[in-house]
Amino acid sequence: MKRRPIAESAVAVATDADAVTGASMGRGGPAGSGPVGLSVGEAAVPATADPAGAVDRIGATAELAATDGGRVTADQAVANGGGEPAELAVADGSGEAAAPVRPRSSVMMDVARLAGVSHQTVSRVLNDHTNVRAQTRERVLAAMRELDYQPNSAARTLVTRRSNIIGIVTVDSTLFGPASMVYEIEQAARAAGYFVSIASISTMSRQPGDALFSAEPAESTVLEAVNRLRAQGLEGIVAIIPEESGVAALASATTGIVTVAVGVGDGAEVPIVGMDNLGGGALATEHLLGLGHRTVHHVAGPAGQPESRDRQLGWSRSLAAVGAPIPAVLPGDWSPRSGYEMGQRLADDPELTAVFCANDQMALGVLRALSEVGRRVPAEVSVVGFDDIPEAPFMIPPLTTVRQDFAEVGRRSLRLFIDLVTGVRPPGQITIRLTPQLQVRQSSGPPPLSRR
Repeated sequence: MKRRPIAESAVAVATDADAVTGASMGRGGPAGSGPVGLSVGEAAVPATADPAGAVDRIGATAELAATDGGRVTADQAVANGGGEPAELAVADGSGEAAAPVRPRSSVMMDVARLAGVSHQTVSRVLNDHTNVRAQTRERVLAAMRELDYQPNSAARTLVTRRSNIIGIVTVDSTLFGPASMVYEIEQAARAAGYFVSIASISTMSRQPGDALFSAEPAESTVLEAVNRLRAQGLEGIVAIIPEESGVAALASATTGIVTVAVGVGDGAEVPIVGMDNLGGGALATEHLLGLGHRTVHHVAGPAGQPESRDRQLGWSRSLAAVGAPIPAVLPGDWSPRSGYEMGQRLADDPELTAVFCANDQMALGVLRALSEVGRRVPAEVSVVGFDDIPEAPFMIPPLTTVRQDFAEVGRRSLRLFIDLVTGVRPPGQITIRLTPQLQVRQSSGPPPLSRR
C-alpha cells in the first residue's frame, strides 16, 4: 500500500481545521465574533452541537492538532490517521527527513487507554460531572498524573466558543492600590476558573529631582491596550485606570464587549466596582474632629484622579458640616517624597494639630518631616493616612489609616463580571461601592490643651 506523504497528512488535518474554524468562529465576521488565535488542526464539529458532547467527541484529535503551536508533527499525523512512521519528521518537499520531532504531549485518548475507560469518561472527570463513580474518577486522575496530562484549552475554546480569559487593563504602577487590585482580581479569577491576560498602560513619569507626576493616558493608548487583549479572544475586560481621561477613553474602546471598571469615579459609562472614597475621606476627617481638633489639613493625591478628588471632597464636606475652617489643599502625587515636601511646609505652622493624607505613602513622608523638626506625633500633631498598607502598623508611630479591603474589591469585581458575561445581570449602569473601615493606631490623638 502506498503511504501518503506526511506533508499531505498535515495539510489534510489543517484543512479540516479551517472548515470548523470558519463554521464555529464566523470567519470573516466582525471582530470579537468568536475566539481568535487558535491552532489549526481541530476536528470538524457541527456549529450547533452541544458543547459538552462536542468536547467528548473531538477526543484526542483536536488536542493532537493543537499541540506544538499548530504544527502537525509526524507522530501526530500517525495518531490522526496520516499513516506515516512516528520517527519521521514533516517532509520539506525534497524527500529528505527534517530535524527529529520532539515527543508529543499526552492527550485525552492516552489517559483513557491507561485508565481503561472511554474518552467520554475522561471528559466527564475533567468537567467534574457527578455521574462518575469515585473509584473511576480516582483511576482517571491517577492516569492524568502519571502521564502529566494537561487539558488543551485551544481545543475546548473552539468547541464551546468560550475562552475563559479575562483581560485586565491597568496602569503600569508599583503603587499599593492598583497593584493590590490586580493581584486580588487575578486570585478571584483563578478561583472561578478563569485565566487572566494583562495589558499595562504607562501613566507615571519622572521629573528632574525624581519626583513623580501623573501623566494621563491618551485615548489611543487605552484603545491599543484593549485591542491587544481582544485579539486573544477573551470574554471581557476588567479595567483599573484611575485617571479620568483614561476612564472616558475606556467606554469608547470597549464597545461590544463586557467591561467592568475598578477603582474609578462615578462618571464612568461602564459598570463600576470600588471603594467609597468620599466616605473614606469623611471617616478620617470626622475621626480627627471627634478627638477635639479645630480643623484638619489635607495632603491630596494628584488632580484628575477620581480617588484623590473624592477623598478631598469627603474631607472638605466634613469640615464644612461642623463650621470648621477649611485650609488650603496641599497637592501631592501619592509618593512619600511629595508627602515629605508638603510635611516640611506644614511643620512650620504653629497652629497645626491634624493632617489627613490621601494615602499612606504620603503620610510616611509627613511623619518624617515632622520628626525632623521635633514635632511629636500624636502629642502635638495627629496624622491619618488612607489604604492601610502592610507597613502602616510598623511606622513610627504606627499609622492610623482608612483601610480598603482590596480582596473584597477583587471578589465583587469578578462576581459582577461573571454575572454580566453569563447574562445573570443585564448590561447597564451598575455601581457597587464598598465601605472602608477606620483602623485606629498610635498616630492620632487629642490635640494639645492649648490648641483645643
